[in-house]
Amino acid sequence: MSEHTDGPVLHEVKMHLHPPADPGVGIVVSNEKCTAGRRAAGFVRHIAIDVSNTRLAGNFRSGQAFGVLPPGQDARGKNHALRLYSISSPTKGEDGQGKVLATTCKRLIDEHNETEKLFLGVASNYLCDLRPGDQVRVTGPSGKRFVLPASPGEHDYIFFATGTGIAPFRGMLRDLLDDPACANSRIALIMGSPYASDLLYDKHLRELADRHANFSYITAISREKAEDAPKPLYVQDRLTTHRDQLGAMLRSGRTLIYVCGIAGMELGIFQSLARVLTPSELEGYLRVDPEALSGIDQWDRRMIQKQIRPTRRVFLEVY
Repeated sequence: MSEHTDGPVLHEVKMHLHPPADPGVGIVVSNEKCTAGRRAAGFVRHIAIDVSNTRLAGNFRSGQAFGVLPPGQDARGKNHALRLYSISSPTKGEDGQGKVLATTCKRLIDEHNETEKLFLGVASNYLCDLRPGDQVRVTGPSGKRFVLPASPGEHDYIFFATGTGIAPFRGMLRDLLDDPACANSRIALIMGSPYASDLLYDKHLRELADRHANFSYITAISREKAEDAPKPLYVQDRLTTHRDQLGAMLRSGRTLIYVCGIAGMELGIFQSLARVLTPSELEGYLRVDPEALSGIDQWDRRMIQKQIRPTRRVFLEVY
């Protein structure tokens, strides 16, 4: 494989220090709303947990996940299953010492298609209902691929996020922007949301962009027009509207792409990459069969990892 497609050496991580059979006990420090407006369509909370008395303390990295074991049993009398949540804290934690981690949790409230009865997500609502001082059983950390490089200053970054997919990038951004070695790294975050009122950590991200000239915060609102867009946009559309800025980054061998959020978003991003880059430039991020490259509009998710293969410069965390 050429240098153009070789992936970076990633930070070494620790994993499964607390397996499900031996969870640690964390203490909730805070539980706050992530959205600024009252009209947000979803209920999303930023939940900080003190893990200083667990093996997670000082042993997680931004981009990893941890597990939550909700109390109680399901309808079959079995203990509720483990749920994984992205860590939204930098590697040094919310407290600067790696003893407090946080996550970004959306309440799952849905309706069964057949019974039309309300369905409440077990773990998400449990987490969102926790209050400071409450105990929570935690496992992990988990994940070794969706993390920053061991030498982060050698790279530029384009982050794509939708919804709670912003969680790992909140931590990664703080790791990168607080690191003097990354002062010359170009960083762009494209954040997608149905409505502007649903943007998570929006004020914080705007403040980071104001303070750091090397960081660009770009939003893509899919169900209403934004001030800088003539029509509703999805995250992949920003590769066209910001073609000069993002195209220059993409043509650099330094650039890495990270994608986190709802499953399916990666296909639109891949299609847009294939449209804005030449075939030789695209090879840095995607290996595409020639016959597939001639029919970009017909791509579907079943082709990913078969006819469309991301290189090691592309990191995916979709769900």
